[in-house]
Amino acid sequence: MDPSNLEPVLAKDSQLLVAAFYAFTPLDDERREILLTNLPTLAREGNVLGSVLVAHEGVNGTISGPESGVDAVLDHLRASLVLGNDYFARLEVKRSWADKPVFRRFKARRKKEIVTIGVNSVDPRASVGTYVEPENWNALVDDPDTLVIDTRNSYETAIGTFEGAIDPGTESFRDFPQWAETTLRPLIEQEGTKRIAMFCTGGIRCEKASALMQDMGFDEVYHLKGGILKYLEDVPQADSRWQGECFVFDARVAVDQALQPGAYDMCHACRMPLSDADREHAAYEAGVSCHHCIDSRDDGSRSRFAERQKQITLARARGEEHLGRDPRKQAGGKTDV
Repeated sequence: MDPSNLEPVLAKDSQLLVAAFYAFTPLDDERREILLTNLPTLAREGNVLGSVLVAHEGVNGTISGPESGVDAVLDHLRASLVLGNDYFARLEVKRSWADKPVFRRFKARRKKEIVTIGVNSVDPRASVGTYVEPENWNALVDDPDTLVIDTRNSYETAIGTFEGAIDPGTESFRDFPQWAETTLRPLIEQEGTKRIAMFCTGGIRCEKASALMQDMGFDEVYHLKGGILKYLEDVPQADSRWQGECFVFDARVAVDQALQPGAYDMCHACRMPLSDADREHAAYEAGVSCHHCIDSRDDGSRSRFAERQKQITLARARGEEHLGRDPRKQAGGKTDV
């Protein structure tokens, strides 16, 4: 049996560490296979759930479990004995906590890119914009000569963003290069903006986007190190420029400024985040439909969703945790931090 499909048993009411991480670092085939072999076993031993993507350009993932188990996985990634050298010195980690499992299982997967932008020439290991520490972010974005860009997708920006940030309105990170060329470049030529400051959930997309922007010839490109999650972790709420909640790619759906599970739920039919007001809409039926998707689902789909929701309700009545489909698949199959 594939050990990556074995689900650890977590103690009820245990406080679980959620660690989102990534590293752009070169991995040859041998090193990738070592990780793909070792990580599932280590995760099972530490009762760790989550998802890790492994590619030639590095690793990207979010995992959750007892603190000791999560730390063991992170230490394994960093350890020189695993890869033969210190390739993971730049592992970027953001930590938060949850009262219940936010994933169903652990998976380590081989990918072409750890975050997909679709432009082969983009390589943050070769050229990247200027990293901005969270404590320095406010001064940068408060400067009127700075153009602030949210590199996330529209369903993420809809529930929270930094004050004054530009929303590209993309549905996929693959759309960002085209937006940068057709919309951002004319905007900068018109306004004469001196610098660009970009951000995303955990730093990986804005870091890769900054490499793209440099390749495209944009000057003074900055990006928030560690992303929104690190900013919320490090910057006091009284000083925060963040507005709303931050979408995350697990069963919590979103976290608030204290990095606690937020007020949003997810439509398990279309994977859109839903507020309390959205759940009051006449089109909303738990697990079946919402106002975003009710017109795009046929009776057969709604019937299947209704049966799945029935099984979830029965499982919860028995005191069992039933997350339905993998939360990352619910969020479109993406792994972002």
